Amino acid sequence: MTQRLDRLIFREVLGPWIFGVAIFTALIMAGSFLFKLTDYVVKGISFATIAELTVLLLPGIMAKTFPMAVLLGCLLSFGRLSSDSEIVAMRASGTSLWRIMLPVGVFGLGVSLLAFFFNEMVVPSAALRATAIQQQIVTQLDRSSSQPTSYPIFDSKSGRLVAQVMARNFSIAERSLTGVTITVFDEKQQPSFVMLAPRLVFELVDGKLDRENGWRLEGGSTVLSADGQQYLASSGDLWPREVPKLEASPDDMVALNLKDLDAFSMAAMREQIATARRNGVEPKQIANLEYGYWNKLTVPAAALIYALVGAPLGIRNHRTGAAAGFWLSVIIIFGYMMLANFMAITAQGGKIPAWMASFTPLVIGLVVAVVTIHRKNS
Repeated sequence: MTQRLDRLIFREVLGPWIFGVAIFTALIMAGSFLFKLTDYVVKGISFATIAELTVLLLPGIMAKTFPMAVLLGCLLSFGRLSSDSEIVAMRASGTSLWRIMLPVGVFGLGVSLLAFFFNEMVVPSAALRATAIQQQIVTQLDRSSSQPTSYPIFDSKSGRLVAQVMARNFSIAERSLTGVTITVFDEKQQPSFVMLAPRLVFELVDGKLDRENGWRLEGGSTVLSADGQQYLASSGDLWPREVPKLEASPDDMVALNLKDLDAFSMAAMREQIATARRNGVEPKQIANLEYGYWNKLTVPAAALIYALVGAPLGIRNHRTGAAAGFWLSVIIIFGYMMLANFMAITAQGGKIPAWMASFTPLVIGLVVAVVTIHRKNS
């Protein structure tokens, strides 16, 4: 009896969940990227490039819609079950609402795991490639455009700022810096040397990431002392001894300036947080990275909370239409996101730890779920 009940509920939730993934993905894609993609088409960007960019943007959106769709799926499926009096029949047979919630919880947990692994294995590479393509499109549309960047170099032992890298253009796709100026500081934080280089290119050493030897000079370099008394010009790729080596990888530079943290897995973000702390990056940026790190767990886990909240709320009277489930899901998701954004701002202000800001909406959602199920069960 219980196995048949579990299979029934699972089948009822699965269909609306797939529908929810499709509808939410389409809505977010249209709201966030449709105008930009249409603008690219009008300006002559090839269809192949637009299609590739669209495909690369989808994984990041879908990873977020997986939990949202669970809420909609549970609201719609339990709305149908209650309108057909099947929930009444289950309760009449002695099955408590807590037992009815068991397959719902298992389904939500399964979607949470799916969203987590999808977010870890598929989204980072797709998001980084999408960022690179968008940068190439901007450059293609405006040849004079560039992506300037800067990056500090700190002493690993003392944490003192020893140099500041500035580049006229940072190409993510080519992993290169163009128009590079590196200012070297002495112990009194005064400029001592300035290196000018036309281009720096990051290359893997023996197929592996090597922070100390990854950056290679292209087109030589010129080193000037701050007092103008020393001058050294080189046409080769030998790194000047007066200038500390840039040990940051292109991904480190992306992390410092990138607002969308989808391009990093949890392991990569852990490394970025450690690098940021070691380099004395301002606390607000570190808090933002930490919040993004914990969100790699909490965003997928929201699927379980949405399932436990949506299923009991979906139980309604016969006169309530199915459209009510869609609007209710939108309202709940909007409220959840507003709470999450408020907690993120609070964490960036240093008032609470990032992990607390990330997990608080989950805890509140779980409390709401337990209270709702208890009331519906009584």
